[in-house]
Amino acid sequence: MKMSYEIRGLKKEYKGFKLYIDELSLYKGEIFCLLGPSGAGKTTLLRLLNFLEKPDGGEIIYGDQRYTSQNFAPSLKTMRQITTVFQRPALLKDTVWNNIIYPLKIRQEKIDKKEIMGVVEELGLTNLIKQRSETLSGGEAQRVALARALIFKPRILLLDEPTANLDPGNIKIIEEMVLKYTFQEKPTVIWITHNHFQAKRVGHRICLMDNGFIVETTDKDTFFRSPKHQKTKEFLSGEMFY
Repeated sequence: MKMSYEIRGLKKEYKGFKLYIDELSLYKGEIFCLLGPSGAGKTTLLRLLNFLEKPDGGEIIYGDQRYTSQNFAPSLKTMRQITTVFQRPALLKDTVWNNIIYPLKIRQEKIDKKEIMGVVEELGLTNLIKQRSETLSGGEAQRVALARALIFKPRILLLDEPTANLDPGNIKIIEEMVLKYTFQEKPTVIWITHNHFQAKRVGHRICLMDNGFIVETTDKDTFFRSPKHQKTKEFLSGEMFY
């Protein structure tokens, strides 16, 4: 598979917390699930991959560009290839339709109503397109956020616990849509989840993080059937609390 990101010696420090990723490669067409307890560094890593945070050390190679603490100037073109769906969707105080087409408008791309309605229908939003975002339920709002994220076909899709606190019906719709998009468009998807059953359903590779470090990264079958690290075994058995 073609590589999207290569990480080497990546460091980020906050007061009382240090992230260090010795080496990590992320590939086009894969769903890479990040597991681990709260405070493990999962969201920090996501913010570095989205170029919202500058590393304190090491490097992130994305495409043919190398980003470090001294050389950190991602272009607008690069930034517009990446999108994030957060646990709490931040929607415009506007209609569902205007929220979904917003990325196309700011990129000055064609608004293909037929294509947009295809995404709308798959996410079960057809009857909501004229509704204002403030009136939506949590699950509806998250589906709108996902539609908005996918509508411009990002190369990188970052998901920060997008289904936390959602009911099983909404979780199923979101998982199926991300799986379909990954199969069709071959993006790189990095998905943070606390639910290892979800990671087993959607992930191609699984990564366990703890205390700012990667504990174990491997393919899904190996991770769940024969993990090598003791911490991974404890996490899967419920001995590591999160």
